[in-house]
Amino acid sequence: MDHPGADGAHRIGPYALLGRQSTVGWGEVLAARTDEGRLVTVTVVRPELAADPGFRDRFRVAVEAARTLSGAFLAPVVDADADAPVPWLATEFTAGLPLRQAVDRHGPLSEPALRVLADGLARALAALHAAGTVHGEVSPDSVLLTMDGPRITALGTVGATGGPAPAPTDDMVDLGSTVRYAASGGEPDTDALPVSLREVIGGCLYPDPPDRPTAEQLVDYLRHQNLPSLTGSWLPPAVTADMAAAAAAVGSASAGGGGRGPFPPPVIAAGTGVSRRKLIVGLAGGAAVLGGAAAVLAFSGDSSPASGGRAGGSGSTARPASSSGGRSTSASSASPSSTDGPEAIVLAGPDAAKAWSGAGKHAPKCLEASDKVVMVVTDTATSFLDATTGKSVFSPLNPTVFLGTSSDRYPTAYADGVFYLLCDTPSQSGLLAAFDAASGKVKWATVMAGVDPGGGSDAAAYISHYVAVAGNTVYVCGTLLETSGSYSSESPTSGYIRAYNAATGKRLWQVKGTDINNVLVPPTGSHLLATSAVPGDKPGRVQMIDAGRKGARGWNVSVPDDAYYFSAGWPLTCYAAGLFLFGGGKGDTLFAVDAATGSEKWHQRFDAKNGDQVRIGAPFSSLDGATVYVPVGSDLAALATADGTIQWVATLDGASDIGGTNMFNAALRISGKSAQCSADTVFATDSAKALWAIDAATGRARWKYNDPGQPDVGFLWTVGGDHVFIASHLTVTAIAAHGR
Repeated sequence: MDHPGADGAHRIGPYALLGRQSTVGWGEVLAARTDEGRLVTVTVVRPELAADPGFRDRFRVAVEAARTLSGAFLAPVVDADADAPVPWLATEFTAGLPLRQAVDRHGPLSEPALRVLADGLARALAALHAAGTVHGEVSPDSVLLTMDGPRITALGTVGATGGPAPAPTDDMVDLGSTVRYAASGGEPDTDALPVSLREVIGGCLYPDPPDRPTAEQLVDYLRHQNLPSLTGSWLPPAVTADMAAAAAAVGSASAGGGGRGPFPPPVIAAGTGVSRRKLIVGLAGGAAVLGGAAAVLAFSGDSSPASGGRAGGSGSTARPASSSGGRSTSASSASPSSTDGPEAIVLAGPDAAKAWSGAGKHAPKCLEASDKVVMVVTDTATSFLDATTGKSVFSPLNPTVFLGTSSDRYPTAYADGVFYLLCDTPSQSGLLAAFDAASGKVKWATVMAGVDPGGGSDAAAYISHYVAVAGNTVYVCGTLLETSGSYSSESPTSGYIRAYNAATGKRLWQVKGTDINNVLVPPTGSHLLATSAVPGDKPGRVQMIDAGRKGARGWNVSVPDDAYYFSAGWPLTCYAAGLFLFGGGKGDTLFAVDAATGSEKWHQRFDAKNGDQVRIGAPFSSLDGATVYVPVGSDLAALATADGTIQWVATLDGASDIGGTNMFNAALRISGKSAQCSADTVFATDSAKALWAIDAATGRARWKYNDPGQPDVGFLWTVGGDHVFIASHLTVTAIAAHGR
């Protein structure tokens, strides 16, 4: 999303761009946010239009006219800049799904939904036409389906393109074509319209403008039919689920789940090591952890409390060495200048040597791998590649994914010779499927109920975020959305956990509630870890979920000031050797607690000598659980799981893709698994979208990988055996852990 003339990568004007929503005739429509965290929709003008000498004047006039408009089905203009190198228009953000996307994925709308669509579009155009203006861009791409009805976006552009000025009757043709598209699934077939709409929508398409109804006449026509009104959601559950997932993804990217503001840009001074640089307040993509000292009080036996008796509190400055026993008193800094810590290693390594690379016809949306097979999932099929050669080994299957892998979605998992996938097929959506890694055949597929039984106005839609496996159980975790409600990034999030038998796919149990925001599923054992948060200043919690007791709640720890930490989606916690690990204190302390009891085993605090607040990222562990890795600004520290002793510290150097200094990110926007390990190598992405292979024993880089032509969102990657597999654009590449 780098636009010429934008204020740095991923920004335009005062807005940080979060992702594309659709494309309209005069530009691209993108979700964005202000530096205060407010969501908006930004439409960026096509460069060729911006180069038109008279364009900016026409655009300016059109925007000023649009500012005066209002209506329930219109997107209000909040900002614009006709004089920017790339002109743009910002409208109020509305959580929804473009009509084209909904119809292409789920087929034609029902008759009641078509009536709501036609009525909403007609009311929006009636308001425009009454104000003396015309839209000129009504289409399946500029119509957004929301919980409250359709909404027309991309306002303020009429006449800006320099073509013949459209008339209100032209808007009615566009309305008719859009409703016909929704009724027919994309075909120009007027017979696909239901009887109640065929005459009036067909009239909108008459060749002679005077014969077409006005927007007000269309509203009156629908009202006078006196057909029964809808109860509950006006859209089918499958569309509602996609809408909610897209909205949740934008909300998570905007506010890290807390709804309290953005992640500030990195401002890091030159130098090496945690104690010598200015650490950012939050890592991009929601990786930074909670602040607040009360979390420490919930653990027993802290022998060196800070000011006020709170370890890790704002008054704590002491940094004694970690003991060799089972806990530390007030853990040492990863600072290379510390006498009790190892010297930091500035990472530098050669470019990776590829083991193999191959291109396909469709861009991968998910990757998962064993030591022998790579599963590649696109929006058209699921394929399996030989991990050694990259050649296809089994016949492709028809399961596909819609949203794919992202910072809060990871629809794939692998364990004990079986691949698991949250997917759809041409005839069924919302599936959990298991594939035999030795044959590529389907072991079982379970239809997951997308909506609570009973339906009605208070039904809840289940949005799947990720799948994970522990022993004989497969877990699907996600969030719930009340289908009758409106999305708000500041509302408390309700989450759920569904457990399935790994051998048969049979549902075992389910729990849900506002105390479940994301869930950590360890590879072994029956104890899960859930985190939750609520808006405002109310505390969140870290909580054990007992899978052995069908999801019963266990011990919990109250955590205040939870912004940036408990974003919905992939968990921002870690499990190693029977311990749960997560951040606490003021966001500068890593706690290790017994998974079964919640009792503290040790904690490790990081600080910066210049007085700036430290925010650590999401921890992750080695395969054997003996070592835990935690990102701290530009540093990656390796700690012994047994007692929190720092083993080594690796430091990134150089500029990131958004300015400032690089940062390790263990929960970067690229995927929910942007830090993984093989037997002796640590793999981690940084904010410059480079992948580093680091020797687990020494902390020194083996190699680095970067694709200058990769997509704006970066590349997907996963580890299988002693190789890492990377998908960028249409290409899948394999690199050996040792680079040979």
